[in-house]
Amino acid sequence: MFHNSSQRSHWIFDSEDELEQKRCDANRKFREEARGSGKSVVLLERHQEDVLFRHYERRLLDFCNNFTPPMPKSVLGTAMMYFRRFYLNNSIMEHHPRIIMLSCAYLSCKVDEFNVSSSQFVGNLLQETPAGQERVLEQILEYELLLIQQLNFHLVVHNPYRPMEGLLIDIKTRFPTLENPESLRKSADDFLTQAAMTDTGLLFSPSQIALTAILNSASRAGLSMESYLTECLGLKEDKETLSKMYDSMRKIKTLLKKYELPKAEEVNEYKLRLERIHAEFASASNKRKRGYEDDDHVVKEPRLVEEVRLGFDYSHVSHF
Repeated sequence: MFHNSSQRSHWIFDSEDELEQKRCDANRKFREEARGSGKSVVLLERHQEDVLFRHYERRLLDFCNNFTPPMPKSVLGTAMMYFRRFYLNNSIMEHHPRIIMLSCAYLSCKVDEFNVSSSQFVGNLLQETPAGQERVLEQILEYELLLIQQLNFHLVVHNPYRPMEGLLIDIKTRFPTLENPESLRKSADDFLTQAAMTDTGLLFSPSQIALTAILNSASRAGLSMESYLTECLGLKEDKETLSKMYDSMRKIKTLLKKYELPKAEEVNEYKLRLERIHAEFASASNKRKRGYEDDDHVVKEPRLVEEVRLGFDYSHVSHF
């Protein structure tokens, strides 16, 4: 299915450089539009946007992991991929990641048929009042079409969770040398979670990511899986394919090793700048959605420090 999917045709890219170029283009486009407006607010550089992207991506992960009822991993993976795809071609200075991340989670629940009502969804914003939850829901619904459009209506995401289950079943069936394949699951799951916070899903197929997770888990446990690759997967005679597979695995693991959580002081500094940017441009941009245009609130720094220390403060979801 993946090989005939829109994901493979439109959302798998050749290199990290290609992805970075797209993000630089989105940043440059907004900066050019901002300069044309004559406004003097200090904008975010590309690397500063990346700090905030990683911060809000982590908040999205936390939101999905703490969701009630428990959110299936496939829904979480789809939400994370939507978020990453959206900001390939859009700047966070144009569309605030607070509402985009919730819109991604909401849309992924629908697409992956995770049956929760809209009131149940916003009910997970525990620090919001009922009235506040209703406002957030309005904003999510207003951004939903924009999100779908920016995803080019490619809403089906092939996550690595199903291939990983298939590999575990295959190992249990055809690789009796490994006595307890289930012992690989926890570490492999953790690997996939880390991979979701990198560009792995934009560069490699779900099966490649899943296989890397399994083999990485085995390696950490001191178990050899080479004979599984050569004998069970039939790669003993196909040296070229085996070499390419190992090369992909090395690249995937390198992506995970390079990942770093953003520093709290940088998050605080750039958030203040982002709030000012949105306050300055919200009323002028016809791309802004109702619910933000009349809000000129700028979050004060002490609140931002508290947000980083305690986790995402959902009471400010509706504020720039």
